[in-house]
Amino acid sequence: MAEQNKKIILTGDRPTGRLHLGHYVGSLKRRVELQNSGEYDEINIMIADDQALTDNADNPQKIRDNIIEVALDYLSVGIDPSKSTIFLQSGVPALHALTFYYMNLVTTARLSRNPTVKSEIQMRGFDNEGLPAGFFTYPVSQAADITAFKATTVPAGEDQEPMLEQTREIVRKFNSTYGDVLVEPKILLPEAKAQLRLPGIDGKAKMSKSLGNCIYLSDDPETVKKQVMSMYTDPTHVNVADPGHVEGNMVFTYLDAFSRDEQFAEYLPDYSCLDEMKEHYAKGGLGDVKCKKFLIKVLEEMLTPIREERHNWEQRIPEVYEILREGTLKAAEKANETLEQVRTEMRIDYFKDGSIVKDWEEKFNN
Repeated sequence: MAEQNKKIILTGDRPTGRLHLGHYVGSLKRRVELQNSGEYDEINIMIADDQALTDNADNPQKIRDNIIEVALDYLSVGIDPSKSTIFLQSGVPALHALTFYYMNLVTTARLSRNPTVKSEIQMRGFDNEGLPAGFFTYPVSQAADITAFKATTVPAGEDQEPMLEQTREIVRKFNSTYGDVLVEPKILLPEAKAQLRLPGIDGKAKMSKSLGNCIYLSDDPETVKKQVMSMYTDPTHVNVADPGHVEGNMVFTYLDAFSRDEQFAEYLPDYSCLDEMKEHYAKGGLGDVKCKKFLIKVLEEMLTPIREERHNWEQRIPEVYEILREGTLKAAEKANETLEQVRTEMRIDYFKDGSIVKDWEEKFNN
């Protein structure tokens, strides 16, 4: 396997809408921490607009609009373009070439067995006849994204491990077939349970714009309050005196993800920590409204500075555009270097040094 001394991260999001609390707790907060840790030599954050086309091909304007939305969310949570490279996938043509070359190293049978692909197909309602080829080969495209930057680390949840294993298989196949060029990436799993996928406010498995069960990072205070007050709690907890269930109760799921012990002293001094609050709720005597009001204060403490920072960037859209343009040019340069190495090892760099002419000259002269 190709070795390198640099520690490089590749991560990103599909621009299908504004980013929400699920994105924040699952990836954005961690990216900022990794960016500021000084542990990594390069951090590349990709807005995967090409991948978004795999199931939005009939609505490219939606993706175009959401590119800036996603960039604004990145900047508002603390992604620093001087420390992290933010770029557009579509502006890096080398990724498309690498995807095509890698497709020849993977069978359709292997892609069909990928658990992540299976679950995504089921979730999006595709059948075998209506599945876009681009969506089916998504793991190959992802392998191109990761290997183009020689990424050593990909922050992701456990559900993405099959995708990373597919990338590693492609790397091993390429290196053994052609030459030791590509780097095998490792997954960087969440450190805590709270960093796993956050359910929607209705208790569904995933936040979804179409279901209206999201709290977006850019939502105003009134919208946040409305969403929290409509949260799914415990249907058996009819009266305040009734014992309540914490598991599956979205208010406590969100408090697990976002609350800190010191916030109780300021906002809810009846308790010293979340465990005490949970214990009281389970015994009975604690109402859902009181719990929701505390959660609103917790979320507002976190969202207010994010909201303010986003407002600042919204007044500087040309600067946001320039950040994306410069980041994409930088990313394209790095990916081109890898593509050149790949083509050299595959011996398809025909016009690089004229070696194909020399080969034929030797053949005729002999």
